[in-house]
Amino acid sequence: MSGNKICRRVGERTFEYSGRPSVTGAGSVAGEMEGQGPQAEWFDVVLKDDRMGQETWEKAESKMFQTAVEYAMRDAGISRRDADAILCGDLLNQLMASSFMARNLAIPFLGIYGACSTMTESMLLGGTLVDGGYCRTVITGASSHFSTAERQFRMPLEHGNQRALSAQWTATAAGALVISSEHDSHIRLTHATIGRVVDPGIMDSNCMGAAMAPAAFHTIRNHLKDLGRQPLDYDLILTGDLGNIGKRILVDFSETGSKLPYLREVYDDCGAMMYDASRQDVHSGGSGCGCSGSIIAGRICKEMREGKIKRAMLVSTGALMSTISSQQGESIPGIAHAVTVEYV
Repeated sequence: MSGNKICRRVGERTFEYSGRPSVTGAGSVAGEMEGQGPQAEWFDVVLKDDRMGQETWEKAESKMFQTAVEYAMRDAGISRRDADAILCGDLLNQLMASSFMARNLAIPFLGIYGACSTMTESMLLGGTLVDGGYCRTVITGASSHFSTAERQFRMPLEHGNQRALSAQWTATAAGALVISSEHDSHIRLTHATIGRVVDPGIMDSNCMGAAMAPAAFHTIRNHLKDLGRQPLDYDLILTGDLGNIGKRILVDFSETGSKLPYLREVYDDCGAMMYDASRQDVHSGGSGCGCSGSIIAGRICKEMREGKIKRAMLVSTGALMSTISSQQGESIPGIAHAVTVEYV
């Protein structure tokens, strides 16, 4: 394979997609509550029943995810036989929602887990497979469901426990993208930065925005440094799931000592965007890998197709905790991966 066909390393932690893989299709699905929020118009499907007629919440999430993937394939004009692989994940044990969805579609499957950072992790890896010539077309995505994740990571839903004000609401949502070597789309992947695990020592699982914000800062700063850019070189820098508290922490930290000047002017967070805090009782906003997945595959892709966004840095953020680690008194490490997409 010739040298100009592979990913090229830029700086310490970033690489360039030399072949500029295209985002040729996108599909987004949101739950009932998410469909009542400010992003409703951008989703391809808003569920009328979060259970989708299924026997269990886990089966409902898998069906929801499959719906997003099918919309993305339809949008790209491909069938499942055209997909060389699907790279995706969710928050459930053994990636139940993703693996059962991949079973139903019979597409070669690479399950990945990055907690709520899964959407950009799947894009980063999927783009690498396409740019390296190993695949022609891949599907990437992520899903989450309030009624599956909440009872797995926190309390049984039946308890009706009072939630802390710092807690976030796990979004019932899914997003999927088709990434292809065919350049018949204006949306291209150009650069990516693999995040490193950053642990600020947060112990409270009801304050995950604070746990993830430092990882987001480090990834954004390294991405910009490696490319010799500033925040204002982007129309949008979007984190995944920091919520209202984590978003404020990231902005405050970026302005301390002018570490990332002017970030505030182009920055937003999917968790802060998903709900209307004035009328929806979600406390600190949204979380879950479907939160960033659905907004990236929904609003961001649609606005880029319209030429409203020329360059965006997408930085999904994840809290690397488990039910076991929390019970053992471990802190909550954070991770964030960055992918730059451009309208060309």
